[in-house]
Amino acid sequence: MGTSIAVDGSDDTGAKKPVVCFLGPMSSYTHQAALQSFSKDDVELMPVSTIKDVFETTQAGAADYGVVPIENSTHGSVVFTLDLFAECEKLYPDLSVCAEVYLKVHHCLLGYLPPPAAASLPTTTTPTASSLLVSGQCTPTPSHPQPIHPRAQPLVSLAHIKRIYSHPQAFGQCRKFFETYLRGADTVDVSSTSRAAELAASDPSGESAAVSSALAATETGLEFLGRNIEDRDDNETRFFVLWRDEGALVKGRGQQQSIKSSSGAKSQDNHASGATKSLVSFTVPHRAPGALADVLECFRKGGLDLTSINSRPSLIAPFQYIFFVEFEGHKLEDPQGRVKDVLENVGNVAESWRWLGSWENMRR
Repeated sequence: MGTSIAVDGSDDTGAKKPVVCFLGPMSSYTHQAALQSFSKDDVELMPVSTIKDVFETTQAGAADYGVVPIENSTHGSVVFTLDLFAECEKLYPDLSVCAEVYLKVHHCLLGYLPPPAAASLPTTTTPTASSLLVSGQCTPTPSHPQPIHPRAQPLVSLAHIKRIYSHPQAFGQCRKFFETYLRGADTVDVSSTSRAAELAASDPSGESAAVSSALAATETGLEFLGRNIEDRDDNETRFFVLWRDEGALVKGRGQQQSIKSSSGAKSQDNHASGATKSLVSFTVPHRAPGALADVLECFRKGGLDLTSINSRPSLIAPFQYIFFVEFEGHKLEDPQGRVKDVLENVGNVAESWRWLGSWENMRR
């Protein structure tokens, strides 16, 4: 499920199209989320190398919007993104979340086909000792007498694969496949799944593979060694759309919107329960008993449902944390003042806090 964001693109006067940066290269899942979020005719798409680059480019004004992954339904939160949100007050003071998009994610194992002799082996062939760990067989061993049975099987022998590139999130989403068929191969973390495909394609030995998308196979010319290798068929990733112009968001309400959902929901409908969400971060006194509970109690008393809670090291001192709470409600569309009251109460009990954005809930 996603949202299509309408923006004020170029017109007959030759005005420049809004720029949307995303974690690249092209064909990455974040690229696909950006295409799902924006009409490519209305914006200029800009791939960047890292999630940090998305934050920096958008904060600097070189891009009007940035698209970043925030969590996966199988492997949880994207800690790289949360860590950058933790730095917002210092490094990215003008950024906030203005939209979310959900993308169904089906991973493929991409690479070059095995040599003809290995490729001709039937999948039922008993592997030799030298090929056991990367043979593509789901075979009991002394150390794994009851092997895990993943959803997908390799399409060819994997005995020639020595290393696999991908993003850490992708590896985590395909754990069963790797524990079953590729225990002897090295896994190499890279910045994105599409970058992984580029690296595998550039290895002339053919011993490298990548966990990436079907679109990346088209872009790089790699073959499919496995399809739908994720642990769960309901695997889905949520992305945030960032921007730096809070003033435009405020002015857009009740007037001509510069960003909106194409789902047909009108702004007055967003007052309904669960129609919108917001994100805040906060810290609490480290040694004050019940300090975290006191902050969460503000949301309970205000009747605002929490949809997500995360924490990351605050880097203020060892083993002290910054907390992220996502809740139902909108800071800027708050006719009953519930969000305003809750945030005021949070400010009274938290050591520090920051609003990180409000947007339409795309899962209701």
